[in-house]
Amino acid sequence: MSFQILGTGSAVPERVVPNEELSRFVETSDEWIVKRIGVKQRRVCTKETVTDLGVRAAAGALENAGVKPEELDLIIGATISADTISPGLGGMVQNRLGASCPAFDMNAACPGFLFALEVAAGFFARKTVKKVLVVSAERMSGLIDWSDRSTCCIFGDGAGAAVLGEGENYLASRLHTKGGCDVISVPTCWNNSPFYERELEKNCVFMQGQETYKFAVNAMSGDIKDVLEQAGLTGSQVDLVIPHQANYRIINEARKRVPEIAPEKFCVNIDRYGNTSAASVPLLLDERNRAGKISRGDIVVLAAFGGGLSDGACVLRW
Repeated sequence: MSFQILGTGSAVPERVVPNEELSRFVETSDEWIVKRIGVKQRRVCTKETVTDLGVRAAAGALENAGVKPEELDLIIGATISADTISPGLGGMVQNRLGASCPAFDMNAACPGFLFALEVAAGFFARKTVKKVLVVSAERMSGLIDWSDRSTCCIFGDGAGAAVLGEGENYLASRLHTKGGCDVISVPTCWNNSPFYERELEKNCVFMQGQETYKFAVNAMSGDIKDVLEQAGLTGSQVDLVIPHQANYRIINEARKRVPEIAPEKFCVNIDRYGNTSAASVPLLLDERNRAGKISRGDIVVLAAFGGGLSDGACVLRW
């Protein structure tokens, strides 16, 4: 027993920040950002909280699935930017939806949604759940240094969610972590203790660009090949690839390394939303679903990478 996706949802803040606006306070330009990253604009929270976005995405997924909150057996939140350490995103969404099931959070950075799907699959395998909500929401705008063009041009805020039900449509998966904070990190800043002597770093996203690029391209292309082999499928049988939206050049290079899959099957929306971390994959998945671009029986590959360093991919039958 694995699962099938019953419905999807997503949410983004109202405020649109185009590249031209960033160039007013950091040395950059629309041409530089589009060429190097592929982002033309991003959504940024002004009044919305991470919980607000998560609840909207979750409610949309429930409506799309025809499932009521009281039918949920479990809620898994995937985020690195929850409004509170405790309760986490999952618990806050549970409360706002009016559900009564267990809820908890996972932190696996950008591939968090894929890690959460794998955890959910375990609950289905044990037959302890029938309906599960996985929700990812991020307010990355609060975690970046807006004077650093190498990071502030990349990220955006958003949320995505999926309702899972009993089925056999989760065909194969791969998760991997190479621990360490030398390439990508977001330090915490818990500095209330009068006894702690070490100086704490500012809690902003840190990335080594070239190392991140090499890791991402190798991880994404390798993971996609691996899960297809596990599932006994060929690239020509894939209908859609939903890759993490970190950088258009990374997506483009990764798809060149999987020539068995037609390049047009790799979906992209980074130009409009930027990198929304764990929300990236479910946001794009919901966009494709609601646009009628996914049909019953389609083979869909999800792939993501990020801090940890962690990466993962899975194959779904729609």
